[in-house]
This record gives sequence, C-alpha cells and structure tokens, in this order.
Amino acid sequence: MAVLNDDVNWDSWPVEDYLSENYRELHPADASVITHHSAFYREFAPGSVGRSVEIGAGPNLYPLILASAASRRIDAVEAGASNAAYLERQLSGTPEESWLPFHTLCRSLNPDIPETLEGALSPVRPVHGDLRSIEPGSYDLASMHFVAEGATEDFEEFEDFCRRFVRCVVPGGHLVAAFMENMPTYRIGAASRWPGCPVDTDVVTEVFTPLTDRLAVDRIPSDPTLPDYGDSGMILLTGAAASPPR
Repeated sequence: MAVLNDDVNWDSWPVEDYLSENYRELHPADASVITHHSAFYREFAPGSVGRSVEIGAGPNLYPLILASAASRRIDAVEAGASNAAYLERQLSGTPEESWLPFHTLCRSLNPDIPETLEGALSPVRPVHGDLRSIEPGSYDLASMHFVAEGATEDFEEFEDFCRRFVRCVVPGGHLVAAFMENMPTYRIGAASRWPGCPVDTDVVTEVFTPLTDRLAVDRIPSDPTLPDYGDSGMILLTGAAASPPR
C-alpha cells in the first residue's frame, strides 16, 4: 500500500540530519535553483506583492530570502513540529551563519533583496498548517520547494497537492516551485524513511497545464555533491493561476 501524507509523523522530521546533508553548504543544484528563481522575482518591483506563502517551508530558508525581494509579508506554512521549531529559532534570533552564502548569492542576483539576512527574513511569519489548511485565494504569490512529491507515495494525492498549491493564490496569482525529479521513497540520516512520488517534467507539465497560464517547466541534472536519494535532478516551475480558475 502506498504511504499517504497522513500516515507519516512529520513532527519527527530529522532537521539536523537534513540540514547537514543538504544545506550546511551551498551546493551547485541549489545555486541553479536560486539563479532560476531570481529571474522570476526580478519581474516584480520591491514590495509589490502583498502576501506570499512558502508551502511546507521546512528548515530551508533560501526560498524565503528570494521572496523578500518582492513581498511585504511572507507566510512560512509548516506542519511538522521539528521544522516549525527550527524556523522559529531562525526568525526570532540570529540566523545560522551557514545561510549567509545563500543570502549573498540571492542578493547578487537580485539587489532588491534586503542587505542583511535578518532583513530578508523580517517579513516572514511562521504559520502552523499545510496546504489543506489554506483557504483558496489567500495569497498573491505561492512558492513550494520539494514538498508535493516528497509528502506522499500516492500519485493522486500528489495531484491534489498541486491543485491546492495553485488554488491558494488569487486567479492570476504567481507561482514558483521546485520538485525533485523521479524521487523514490528515501532515507535521511541513519534510519528515517520518508515517502516519495516519482515525477518528471512531462508529469509536472501535464498536471499543471490545466491549472495555470504562462507555465514554464525546466530541469537541472542531479548534483553529485548532494546525497544520492535516488532522484535524477530537479524540476523548476513558474506560472500563474488560471484566470478564471479551470
């Protein structure tokens, strides 16, 4: 039987193992994501986006840094207790120095990002919940990184998460996302096991085409400096929610 989102104890997400494996240094794959997304955010004037949301924010701060170039308020929606606690610590005190290279790269590509890491994170508000707790049309811009395909083993539930992601913005609202390509069920650290729903660019395009306008889907190859989770790279998406919604 496929593991569904509600079958998983997300409160026990291994934050320190995840950070050690992925974000204690800036890897080429994430530099490529940042470069791609920076081009998206440069289309917006500073402060022109009233409300942004990061879906399943986890302990990854760079999507929040990127959104700060345009957003007056950023909601970091996170369901897991361990991830939420990490976010609270980063936002309420001095963020860990390991995020400084991410901020430096983000700002070099988009000078509208606040000059300091603390300034870039100042519009962020932690919100406890997940996609299913968000009222449709609540935001002007939605961002999601490595969530829908890493939250379930069931393709229909993956599709539902993608629909909910689009619907959390107003019609015509902006969308930016990244997915792990062909991500199977995987492990973090020594033992913890987490669900994966393998998808590729064709699948992501097929799922989002009926829901969006101005859809653009790209990919970057696998990064040998990252752990081998069984994926084959990353899929990058930008677009706008179909207006009127379809």
